[in-house]
Order: sequence, then structure tokens, then C-alpha cells
Amino acid sequence: MKKSTKLRLYNRSLLVVSAVILGSGIQLEVIHSSVNLWVWLHIIIGLIFMVLVGIHIFLHFGRSNWFAKFSNLKSRATRILWWVTVLTLITGLASTVRYIATNTHTPLGGIHGKLGFLLIILSIFHIAKRLKFFINKK
Repeated sequence: MKKSTKLRLYNRSLLVVSAVILGSGIQLEVIHSSVNLWVWLHIIIGLIFMVLVGIHIFLHFGRSNWFAKFSNLKSRATRILWWVTVLTLITGLASTVRYIATNTHTPLGGIHGKLGFLLIILSIFHIAKRLKFFINKK
């Protein structure tokens, strides 16, 4: 399979999973993370989202040092998106560990939630700038 075909497949998958993780995040905000099932579904969807993001980045940069690659990008918006993604992943993992230990929503989870919403907003702009990629070429 060609790289562009793989990118198209994973990018479309990211679109779907982004919508689902956004809905899941909004739901957790509304119910104040009070239902374990919804928290665990959000964690699972978040892991799927981050794996797809990792594959997306891998398809662009391969096995090289991603931190160096993103530091050298011309696009400031993409560099910011990278750092927000990294922070969202770190706070998400830390929040998951904390949730397993205490079974409660913590301020760290709140920070993760705000970063997650920022990640989705930045992702929307990232997608909008590259919308031509998603449109089938004739």
C-alpha cells in the first residue's frame, strides 16, 4: 500500500475517532466523570486516538527523532499542536494511573480535559488547512 493511501486511511480513521473522543470528553464534563464505565470507555478511545496519532506522525517522519523534527517545522501551528498532543498524552496517562489508584476525578484530570479540548480545536484547524487531502481526486 502506498504511503499516501495509508495516510488517507489513518487520517479518515482519526477524523472518526476525534469526533468520538470529543463526544466522550464532553460527556465526562457533563457527568463530572461520575460513571466508571464512561471513564473507562474514554480511556480506551483515547488510547486508540493516540495510537492513530502516532501512526500518522510515523507516516510523515518515520523513525527519526520526532522532537527534533517538530522543532524544525516551519509551521508554528503544527509545532504547538505537537506540544499540546504530548502534554495531553502525558496528563492522560498520569490521570489514568491516578484514577486507578483513587477511583475519583482529580484536578489533574481537569487539566487533561482542558488540554484535550485544546488538542481537538487545534486538530480541527490542522485538518481544515489540509482539507484538499481528504477530497477524492478525479
